[in-house]
Amino acid sequence: MGGVFRRAPLTSSLILANILAYGITVVCGGGAFSISETMLVECGGLFGPLVVTRGEWWRLLSAVFLHGGPEHLGLNMVSLLIVGRMMELFFSRTVTLAIYFASGVTGFFVSLFLHPATVSIGASGAIFGLFGAIGGYALFHRERLGERFGIFMKEFGTVLGLNLILGLLIPSIDMSAHIGGVLLGFVGGYLAIRNLRVFGAFLLGTALVSVLCAFLWLPERYMIVFTPGNF
Repeated sequence: MGGVFRRAPLTSSLILANILAYGITVVCGGGAFSISETMLVECGGLFGPLVVTRGEWWRLLSAVFLHGGPEHLGLNMVSLLIVGRMMELFFSRTVTLAIYFASGVTGFFVSLFLHPATVSIGASGAIFGLFGAIGGYALFHRERLGERFGIFMKEFGTVLGLNLILGLLIPSIDMSAHIGGVLLGFVGGYLAIRNLRVFGAFLLGTALVSVLCAFLWLPERYMIVFTPGNF
């Protein structure tokens, strides 16, 4: 682990933070191999009614660190190790961290609209954002990559397609968070390589649009969904 930490300190720190969050959840009353939705909500999981009606917006961030079981945690951490190490080769740690959290939060924000009554957790949206950023990096350097760009994009599309199919086959996977994360990561990765100021403006613009949606449309959406007879 020491060698990995030296080569990819940010990725290693994020992995340790996720493992620590899982340990805290277990100690607080969750089962070691399966954590109930009730416990996940108590520990900061994303649950639309609490976010929209009670203003607990911090859950958009805390939910990124929560996982429902060792398999969920393990799969996400292996994926984070692989893509995170690549990110730290191509991007600064600041950009990597910004894309990670922006993708995770944006993915969950999309989930608030599409799945208002679902408890959402996990680093998948953030990890998909890093994956998308690598795609954005390859797009920017397509001429320098030459034939390798075509090969990379085929592999990129294959992996993305397999994950989308997997998400459709397993109902518990929140595909909206994945799609939201990968789209933000792809655009963000491309812009970060092109111009850091434009990248910063993109993140700021995304945040402003999210805030407007949160206060203009989300309350009405939840009033309709949770009207007696609709829920």
